[in-house]
Amino acid sequence: MRRRAAALAAPFSAVLLALTSCGTIPEDWKTPAFLRSDEEDLDERLPAVSGEVGEEPKVEFPDIAPPGEQISGVVEKGEGENALVRAEDMILADIVDYQWTAKGEVEKTQSTYETGAPVLLELAQMNEELTADLVNQPVGSRVVYVFPGQDPEEAAAMGQPSPEPGDSVSIVDIKERYGRGDTVEGEQVTDGGDDLPTAPDPGHSAPEITIPEDTDPPKDLETVRLIEGDGPEVEKEQQIVVQYTGVTWDDGKVFDSTWDRGGAPATFGIGAGQVIKGWDEGLVGQQVGSRVMLVVPEDMAYGEAAAESGQPAGTLVFVVDILGAVDTQPPPEAESGEDGAEETAEESEDAESKE
Repeated sequence: MRRRAAALAAPFSAVLLALTSCGTIPEDWKTPAFLRSDEEDLDERLPAVSGEVGEEPKVEFPDIAPPGEQISGVVEKGEGENALVRAEDMILADIVDYQWTAKGEVEKTQSTYETGAPVLLELAQMNEELTADLVNQPVGSRVVYVFPGQDPEEAAAMGQPSPEPGDSVSIVDIKERYGRGDTVEGEQVTDGGDDLPTAPDPGHSAPEITIPEDTDPPKDLETVRLIEGDGPEVEKEQQIVVQYTGVTWDDGKVFDSTWDRGGAPATFGIGAGQVIKGWDEGLVGQQVGSRVMLVVPEDMAYGEAAAESGQPAGTLVFVVDILGAVDTQPPPEAESGEDGAEETAEESEDAESKE
């Protein structure tokens, strides 16, 4: 199954990507000692953040020059209705970014509260310098990061514009966590059957999918709700968080499963051609919290040439737990392009009217 990473907010994502790609903190981001604070002992150089988690925070910057070193702190702890965030979890977070210039000027550069598209962060792919304040915090917690400005020469080497002197600030609100072994809640209403595969409720483990004997696979996509969720409907171009297992109809053997990777949930773009057609058509419109069995005919899976490309051939059967579905960040380039297209259209209309 092809995967599509969720779009992330900058500059938090810029730091995240740098740390995960090179494994160490770039020289221009290093500090004499990594400074981290908890709620009881916050560094006084951190901006003051107020407001409820779930709403865009109010931020007041101290009347000082930017620290010029990396500091962070937990400014609010959630109520902890679920288990604490673990180092291997995926979290859903709202992020608000600011640029704090050497002149003391402050500019908000991006907010997922404004775009309505929180981001998914896989903590196992991030370094401890970023995750330390997120791990062991309950959902609903808020963390503030200050990152020193990037060196202009290194920015140019990475193909990035020359940065303004100063620091960047990110406020990260933990909205949800998805952990190893997570499955949807609710009672399974059917195991399948009636010439379709069966998949009894496995609890918090991999489902056992049994293909009916001496039965030809259906020619059309079959969708069976094993557990009916009560969350929002999955929409096209969202990012879904799932546990899943896939087997081939011909022999019933597992060819792909999140459970084979320790039960860590996976995330995919849905309804946009990023996955097989059977997933796009079978999962869009399903409710979050559902367990869905998909019987996907060959032409909606990997096609007749599947084996040549190393993909499973023929009709495929999946059992999918839909743990979450979130909107994705609109690409800045696309926004600019759309604006530019609108301006061009307006200019064209003006030209025509002048003629």
